Amino acid sequence: MSIATRSRPTDEPLLPRPGDRLESVSTPRPVIDEDRLAGNIARVQRYMDAQGLSFRPHIKTHKIPALAHEQIAAGARGINCQKITEAEIFADAGIEDILITFNIWGAEKLARLLSLHRRIAGLKATADSAETVAGLSGVFAGESRPLPVLVECDTGGGRCGVQSPEDAVALAARIHAADGLAFGGLMTYPRTGGAAEVEAFFAATLAGLSARGLDCPAISNGGTPSLFDAHLVTSATEHRAGTYIYNDRSTVRAGHCGEEDCAMHVLATVVSRPTATRAVIDAGTKALTSDLLGFADHGLVLGYPNARIVGLSEEHGVIDLGAGDGAGPAIGERLRIVPNHTCVVSNLFDHMIFHRDGIVTRVEPVAARGLVW
Repeated sequence: MSIATRSRPTDEPLLPRPGDRLESVSTPRPVIDEDRLAGNIARVQRYMDAQGLSFRPHIKTHKIPALAHEQIAAGARGINCQKITEAEIFADAGIEDILITFNIWGAEKLARLLSLHRRIAGLKATADSAETVAGLSGVFAGESRPLPVLVECDTGGGRCGVQSPEDAVALAARIHAADGLAFGGLMTYPRTGGAAEVEAFFAATLAGLSARGLDCPAISNGGTPSLFDAHLVTSATEHRAGTYIYNDRSTVRAGHCGEEDCAMHVLATVVSRPTATRAVIDAGTKALTSDLLGFADHGLVLGYPNARIVGLSEEHGVIDLGAGDGAGPAIGERLRIVPNHTCVVSNLFDHMIFHRDGIVTRVEPVAARGLVW
């Protein structure tokens, strides 16, 4: 029985089942190629193992506990979350080693962080200011098991982080002295191509920590943009990355993979052909996102090399077909699109459809979707 005629409760989402063909999947919908997914996990883990680096995948890309377990089974040491609510979902799924790389601020968040710490053995947090450290210590004071806190360092990324090795050493000493906390190491999210800056910052900080008699348990470098430069940061003990598991147009542009390694495609249907050079699809900002990541258009349309997704509204995607693609796609034709940024696409859907050779293998809930605080 096809998906179109299968009887379903009125409150059940219109989802395919294992064995269904992708042609039956309602669009717009992201779909994940199982073999490419497994290949991406294995390839990056092999690289990290060869460099002697622990690998800590960032789950913001997929937000799916089953995939985190696949990454850990392949050799990852634990996971990286950005927010407490994400971490709670993955702790519920049995994952103990979790690093949250975001300044935790506010009474409610701190209370939930404490509760999570009491549930799992391997929670770690980050801080880049005395104020953040004071907030953490105010909640964790008196705990029998201190919370490891890493100092976030701005090594050129221009986001959060202390601004100098001297500042990093001073904050590490403050963490070490704080009730309920333990100095857990250093952490950075560097600029692309900034390995030399990162190594110089870390080396100077390590020298300062040694002069103070402070051990540095972990040095966490991170980011998919710097993924295959991880070996250049010789002080680091671990690397974090997320997008690599699916890959997208931006990782292809960065040279980290080929188009054939992009595990996520967004399926979309042509719903209108108003002119000879314009097609309209059923995927807008609610399916493809408006995140350009430096591109001039909103995704790569496979099979139509001259097509450019030039405009998105909430439900519509406008494709300029240009010249050279013949008549172009007809109304009703289904297109596969490589998104600019897979991580944002994941947060737009409740479920992710997995397939092998066009046959649905499983449907996974995006369990941490929308958990951004």
